[in-house]
Formats: sequence, C-alpha cells, structure tokens
Amino acid sequence: MTLSSVTKVCAAVLVAATVHACHAAPDQSGAIEAAPSQAAQKAFPPGTESQVAAAKIREIQRRQENLQGGPAIQELATAAIEADPEFALAYLYRAYQFPPDMEALAKAEELAAKAPDSHRRYIELQATTFKDPTVAPNIAAIEPLTKLAEEYPGERMLWVVIGQYQQMDGRTADARKSYERALALDSSTPRVHAMLAGTLILDGKYAEAREALLGALQKVPADATPVNIHYQVAFTHLYEGDVDAALGTLTKLAADYEKAERPFGIPEVFIWNSIARVNLENGRLEEAMKAYERGYESVPGSDLDETQKKIWYARLLHGKSRTLARMGQDEEAWKNVLAVRQMIDEGGEEAEQFEPAYHYLAGYCKLEAGENEAAIEHLKQADPNDPFHRLLLARAYERAGQRAEARQSYEEVMASRTNNIERALAYPEAQRRLEAS
Repeated sequence: MTLSSVTKVCAAVLVAATVHACHAAPDQSGAIEAAPSQAAQKAFPPGTESQVAAAKIREIQRRQENLQGGPAIQELATAAIEADPEFALAYLYRAYQFPPDMEALAKAEELAAKAPDSHRRYIELQATTFKDPTVAPNIAAIEPLTKLAEEYPGERMLWVVIGQYQQMDGRTADARKSYERALALDSSTPRVHAMLAGTLILDGKYAEAREALLGALQKVPADATPVNIHYQVAFTHLYEGDVDAALGTLTKLAADYEKAERPFGIPEVFIWNSIARVNLENGRLEEAMKAYERGYESVPGSDLDETQKKIWYARLLHGKSRTLARMGQDEEAWKNVLAVRQMIDEGGEEAEQFEPAYHYLAGYCKLEAGENEAAIEHLKQADPNDPFHRLLLARAYERAGQRAEARQSYEEVMASRTNNIERALAYPEAQRRLEAS
C-alpha cells in the first residue's frame, strides 16, 4: 500500500477479504441460504471434520456476503483454527486483515498439502496473489480458477473471485457473466450486486451503476456499514462532475462509520482523506486542509499500533503538502515533503514500500511550483499502476511541451480498469485532454 493511496485501505484491504473467499462446505446451517440450483451442483468438500470449525467459516462467508467485515472475521477464523488446528482454509481466512497476517498464510500453505485437492489448489492460487501486490498474479489466476469452478460449479465464491480478476484485466463483459453465475446460485446478499455495478462504472454507465448500487444497499443488513458501495456511489458522481453529490455521499459515510464504532477496526481517517482529496482536486483548498486535519484527529486515540499511527501521520503531511502546493505556498509544502523523506529514510527496509508515494508527493509539489522537468523525473518513479499518478505525469509532460509523451500517459489513465478513487479523479480529465488534442 502506498503512502498516498488512502482508499486502497478501504478497497484493497478493508474489504479485500470479500474478494478472497470460498465455501468450506455446502451451507446446511442456514447461515447462507443456498439457492436450489446451488444445492444440486457440486461444491467444495468441508475440509474439516469439526462442525464447529465449518460453522465458523460459514459465518465468515455470511458476513462477507453482507458486507460485514472487520475484526469479527479474524475472530471467527481464530475460533475455527482453535476448533481444528489442521484446517488449512481457516488459516487463509485468518490472513485477511490489515496488514495481512503472513504467518497465517504460511500455515495455510503448509496445511494445504493435506487438505482436499480443491482447497489446496485454491489456497495456492490465493497465496500467490497475497505475496505479489501487482495485478499480474490475479490475471494469471483466472484460467486455473475457471477450471476449478467448472469442476465445482456450485462453489459460488469461485465465480465471484474470477469476476473480480476479469474486471482487473479490463474484461468487464466476462466479469459480468461470472458475477451472474454467482447470482444464479444466490442473489439474496448485496456484495455481488455491488461488484456487478462496478463493471458498469468502468464501462461509463454511471447512472445505471448508481441505480444498481442503490438497489444493492437495500439488501444490506441494518447493522452493516457498506463502505465499498457508498464509495462507488461517490465515484459515479465524480465521473459525472457532480462534486457536491460525491462529497455528500462520503461525508455521510464518515459519520455513519464513526457512529457504527469503526466496524473495520480502523479509524474514519481514510474516509476523511478521501473527502480531502475530492476537495483538493476540485480547487476547494481550505476545505481540503480542514478535512485532512479532521481525519487525523481520529488516529492518536485509536487502537492502531504505533507504526500505523506514524504512517497515518505521514499521510497527513502528504495531504497537507499537496494542499499547500495548490495554495501556492511552495516553501511550506516542500518542508513537509522533506519531513516525509526523512521518515522514509529512517524507516529502513520496511519503509521502502513508500518510495513511489514519496515521488508522487515530490512530483506533485514540483509540478505546482512550475518545475516541470523535476516533476517529470519524480513522477516517472511514482506508481505506474495508479491512474492519478499517471495523470500528473501527463500534465507535467504537457506543460514541458512533450505532447507525445503526454498523450501516452493520458491514454494509460484511460486504459486503467481499477475501480477506485484514483481513477474517478483522473479519468474525466484524461478523457477531456485526449478529446481536445
């Protein structure tokens, strides 16, 4: 996770557990109501002789399908492990947290050798995607996961994962077919409906996607906080240029999340940082600064460990630097840039992951200061898979008179198929610039 990609905490970590899920057993407990067609099709064997362990995994699946993530998932996975310490799939679920539990993942891999073949194959594929944060392993997993799903057509979550990976690969039509396979087995819960709406966003069908998302909200239990759905609703507004509607959606989400006592175990800072970014990139600079500061207020007294608190403080500096740069306060902005640089240098090997975020920040500030060549050098070292980072690089190239390079970078933004706030902020501008060129 990069220093600046705040919503990745939400989209890729907080609710990422909903991507990596499969049934430990056909549900006979009523925890997830299986459609008749599902009952008639072959699904994974239990993988455990413990009814308690199997029940805990079914409860995890129920919560995931109803967008009820957070610490309860790990608590249930731990209880499943206690009931059956040899249950490989339970360790895989235990790994789904922020940051990931790599020891649990290693144990899942170790035990997979003794697990049913279907579990072994699934765990091996998911372990690969855990270890490599790039999109490539997910794309490579599509074919073997599809083969597994064809052998176990009643294993609903396989179709969900396949759809997610196809979506990452830009294959939205294929993703919709996979999600529809999942919905044919059970359409009673909100998660897959929301995923299906995400493909509509990527295809530019914003009003249709929003309608689908609002429909998915009707299926959400009263005690859930469907962060991902609300974020996607905000994205549809951003794509349409309705900044006020996007901010209204996110501001209400922040209040609901706090009222729900932070169901993901992370303070509401990540939502406020998103509010700040929307304000910042739409020229509402005072509001952006206030939102960054408002969000960080939730960090010091939270249950986050000291390392995570330090990371969130660095994010505060990151956001304030970019805001100061937009305000024309270049000297003050650069002081914060240097402070972030020092934190990374002092963080040793573990802090190396934040190098692309530092170059994004430095490039952002140099671009605002009119130092286009310096901005280009930094932004070329930012995250190449982040569409907003590529947008900044395109701006820098264009201002430096390098039109061919600018066009290529704008096209890279347009080619992005990741449904996140970075794309929602970058895509409309890239589209306008290409149409104008």
